[in-house]
Amino acid sequence: MDTQSFHPVQSTNCYIAVIIPIAAPKPYTYFVPNEMIQDIQVGIRVEVQFGKNKLYSGLVMQILDTPPTHQKPKPILSIIDKESILLEEQIKLWQWISSYYACTIGEVMNAALPAGMKLASETRVILSPIFDGNYDGFNDKEYMIAEALSIQNELSLNDIRDILDQKTVYPLINRLLQRKIIYLKEELQSKYKPKEVTFVRLQEPYASHSAMLEIAFDKMKRAERQVEAMMAFLQLSQQQKFVKAQEVYKKASADSTVLKAMEKKGIIELYKKEVSRIDAYEDELMDRQELSEQQKRVLQEIAPRAEKAVTLIHGVTGSGKTRVYMELIHKTIARGEQVLYLLPEIALTAQLVNRLQKIFGDDIAVYHSRMSNPERVEVWQNVRRGKPIIMGARSGLFLPFQNLKLIIVDEEHDTSFKQVDPAPRYNARDVAVYLSRLYNAKVVLGTATPSLESYHNAKTGKYQLIEMEERFGGLELPEIILVNIREELKKQTMQSHFTSVLMKELQETLSRGEQVILFQNRRGYAPTMRCTTCEWHSGCINCDVSLTYHKHYNNLRCHYCGYQTALPVECPACGSKQLTIKGFGTEKIEDELAIFLPEANIKRLDFDTVRAKNAHAKIIHEFEEGRIDVLIGTQMVTKGLDFDNVGLVGILSADHLFQFPDFRATERAYQLMTQVSGRAGRKHKRGKVIIQALNMAHPVLKEVLEYDYKAFFNRETSERHEFSYPPYFRLIKITLKHRNPQLLNEAAKIFDKNMKSKLGPQIIGPAVPSIPRIRGYFLLDFMIKMNKNTKNSTNIKKFIFENIHLTKATKGFSTVRFNVDVDPN
Repeated sequence: MDTQSFHPVQSTNCYIAVIIPIAAPKPYTYFVPNEMIQDIQVGIRVEVQFGKNKLYSGLVMQILDTPPTHQKPKPILSIIDKESILLEEQIKLWQWISSYYACTIGEVMNAALPAGMKLASETRVILSPIFDGNYDGFNDKEYMIAEALSIQNELSLNDIRDILDQKTVYPLINRLLQRKIIYLKEELQSKYKPKEVTFVRLQEPYASHSAMLEIAFDKMKRAERQVEAMMAFLQLSQQQKFVKAQEVYKKASADSTVLKAMEKKGIIELYKKEVSRIDAYEDELMDRQELSEQQKRVLQEIAPRAEKAVTLIHGVTGSGKTRVYMELIHKTIARGEQVLYLLPEIALTAQLVNRLQKIFGDDIAVYHSRMSNPERVEVWQNVRRGKPIIMGARSGLFLPFQNLKLIIVDEEHDTSFKQVDPAPRYNARDVAVYLSRLYNAKVVLGTATPSLESYHNAKTGKYQLIEMEERFGGLELPEIILVNIREELKKQTMQSHFTSVLMKELQETLSRGEQVILFQNRRGYAPTMRCTTCEWHSGCINCDVSLTYHKHYNNLRCHYCGYQTALPVECPACGSKQLTIKGFGTEKIEDELAIFLPEANIKRLDFDTVRAKNAHAKIIHEFEEGRIDVLIGTQMVTKGLDFDNVGLVGILSADHLFQFPDFRATERAYQLMTQVSGRAGRKHKRGKVIIQALNMAHPVLKEVLEYDYKAFFNRETSERHEFSYPPYFRLIKITLKHRNPQLLNEAAKIFDKNMKSKLGPQIIGPAVPSIPRIRGYFLLDFMIKMNKNTKNSTNIKKFIFENIHLTKATKGFSTVRFNVDVDPN
């Protein structure tokens, strides 16, 4: 694309290609009226009509000199932005994602832009709760809208057009949004709560007259724990201006009841300060810790971009990869350049974010989907202005970087980097590699358990490979013990779902004052309810899956569509009251462990316990502070956590991890078991890991036991090569969906015939997936296996869309949905 097109146009005959945030096959061409020509440029938003009555804020992708031959272009209605909100590199990135991941550029736009930048005629607005009714500086139209909102609470953009009796309202709405006079309705409903921190200070007269502290101590003379807390507070207050309650708890080994009692006596005051996640960092900064010899070696070995664009750091858990990243970040921002630090799920990695903020302070901005739209827009603008460090989930790739020179993809193997639904179904790790080409940036991938694709790229010379085989501080990797569940069942030594070996280690670990993490990758109490008389089982009405029993809610729930129903008192099929629950999830483990360990404080970390804002951070913080003895969790406990006092990790059922009908099942099992094992013994001593299994002969168990990633890689890639799977071949998965199974089957036959006419045995299917129906839609899958030839891949994607169009054009099949997933997880 010509970079000159990013400057205002002086032509007298102007047409523009506009991206609209819907799944339109390609950008739509519009005519630019003469009075707007001088303000038009690539990357700004314009108000356009699409269809009969729909109005959108579209984005100018290209400026054209000639009109299209196939349509009479409509004029744009208004120009929303005075300057481009996108850079040339971003538009190139959108085009590549659209092409590679076989989706429309409108779908990419929808994923890339914060909702506050995508207005449509159905958008509803409300008056900001912080608006104080002061109309100074408002023009007549702004006053009319604000006054109407104060009376009617909310208005659609169509309502606003009627009030003003004009078609063009987007520039006006944009001004009011920027001044925070109004909000989009959905923004306020999903408002991201700022972080609250409790601080401690002395009440008067003690705050002003230190000599009177003697009186305060006299008030506490019979409360030894209060005296200890007071001494801790006074020591901390000499070192820092603001003292957190949490720091007093830690230093005095106290809890909140102690400080509240002191507050009642009028000695101290507990007060809260709100710290927005995008406000200035207010705590004191820390120096970077000294580098180990291994970390110094890695930093010396990392090749510059000119020699190798991508470096894969394969470091065992606890090897100190984060400290290497810190040094790279420091060097990059010292040169005035920007850094993008990608994390699998930002909400699950608050611990790491806090750690980096202590080093880099206000140079860091955090960006993810749980922020409100106004906050996301603000971060977007800050990045455009040159914010040095962005920590974010996969959506951080779409930010408007000015001078991006380093991209770190932490835990690069994690499946959360892959967007599943809706389109674009992109993998953030792979998009990061392409993005680095646009900015001439360096990419560093890091993990203890590399994806087979990344390690293959490193072994074949496409990426640089650096190994970190030692834990920081010379600590040994945890001792791993495999326990045979089948043997314990024979000997009748199992206690519920716990082998005698695990139970003994649990008791001994807790008696030493250490903590325990238990891993079971299934939430809820039990996976299904069955009738022992007729074998009926509780199934979802919308999906072909069993309903999971949740004891806390005392109901049955579907983990796919959210459907829930009360527990049946008798079998709906035969009327028998002989109903039983089968299997076990995290909730059941928590319930039963409390019986065996009544003195222990046991908590869960799974999707059910972290639904509320900040719930995840709260549980992690309590575990860090030692207020939780046993943490039971799903794969959430494997991500981004580093604890000082974990002596034992237990994996309750390794077999469940292998039992997925997916060619990646063993890879994920190896990664999950290795990652969760790495939580043990991180700082002071060697930890221990107990893995319970029925199938002791599974090769992955031996590879995990011996920390032998290379053996795992060689065995797994040999099988992948034999059966034509990645990393040697590329895959495209095509899913057909419809509520009518008969119609779906007929459409699949036509699609299959057309596809096989050219691709032959390259396309496999149609096949019924392991879950044949989800949210009321029946599913059929096709899989295309192809070599890595780029030209061949492009032609196949083009052929897919031709045949989707052909199938949908056939009478009766227009409502069949097609999902195309390139490089499926």
